[in-house]
Amino acid sequence: MRKILYQKPKGDHKKQEVTGMSRGNEKGVQEVLAQMELNREAISGKTHYGVKIYAHVLRQYYKDEVVLVLRGRHCLPAKNPFNGDKQTLHVGIVDGEARHHDTEVADCKGDAYDFAQLHYQLEGAELLTKLNEELGLRIGRGFGNCDSAQQVGRNEVKKITQITQFTQEGKSGEIQVPEFSFFKKPVRNTVPSGGVSLVEVYEKIKGISYQKCTNALRMIQDEKEARAYKAKQFDYVTFSGTFVKRENSALVQHSGLFAVDFDHLEDVEGLKQRLLADPYFETELLFVSPSGHGLKWVIPIDITKATHQQYAVGISNYLLHTYGQKMDASGKDVARACFLPCDPHVYIHPKYT
Repeated sequence: MRKILYQKPKGDHKKQEVTGMSRGNEKGVQEVLAQMELNREAISGKTHYGVKIYAHVLRQYYKDEVVLVLRGRHCLPAKNPFNGDKQTLHVGIVDGEARHHDTEVADCKGDAYDFAQLHYQLEGAELLTKLNEELGLRIGRGFGNCDSAQQVGRNEVKKITQITQFTQEGKSGEIQVPEFSFFKKPVRNTVPSGGVSLVEVYEKIKGISYQKCTNALRMIQDEKEARAYKAKQFDYVTFSGTFVKRENSALVQHSGLFAVDFDHLEDVEGLKQRLLADPYFETELLFVSPSGHGLKWVIPIDITKATHQQYAVGISNYLLHTYGQKMDASGKDVARACFLPCDPHVYIHPKYT
């Protein structure tokens, strides 16, 4: 794609919602937006405060590269296609919105919509509509219907991923933290000791509770011996819901979460950063597996739109198509166990912090 140097956007898209269009187009777009309730807040809520807008734009210029590396609420310096591909772009979450600045170009600063405007050369409602389409956000009344069960399993990858873009905010505006079942070791124990929240699991993984068993497992060279040790020495959870007993038929309530296992990875950190910048799935929790050679990726799903098993089919296809990674067949099981290791660098969505 042709690179262009930075040019300060014309006008103020925050104050002027529709600019640069004919009157007929302006009226039409305004009517559509009024019906669809498409606005900056809705888009930001489904793009990690706008971080995924930056990632999407940058990916148009650097298709085979990790375009953004997120560390807490700030990204490491990234290449700026509007400054000669120099690694001078800084992106971070400030006061609930993603913003950027360039260390060399003083005027290259603003929010995700300013940055997207540089690429698309669109403003206001036209820009919002373009982002809604390209990011597959499905914001608006026209996107409320879901395919039938068979279509969900067979249709192109984006169909299943697009319907997962939803917020977990209640009517009060407070974040609803997902809860699910917690099981004490060994894995043959199938009766939960109680419920646990996503934040509590994050704290367990980040702390030292599982440091000793994690270090011991990673010292074991024999694969069979390692599996046996893990089964005996690690507590586990069922991220997808609360259960009376760990079996699919004993589900009490689905958590709205789906856990994906990535095993035997050659570049754990590289895939981690790509997943954090994924354009379709918000990352709720992401951590290195007990073995140290894999990742556990926890993402939100909306089971009012499709079943857990239907999501499994779509997500599996998506992972293979996007990352060249096969999902473990057991991922379709809602009662799947996930062992809890020690990972000081575990990631949790900033909305919970």
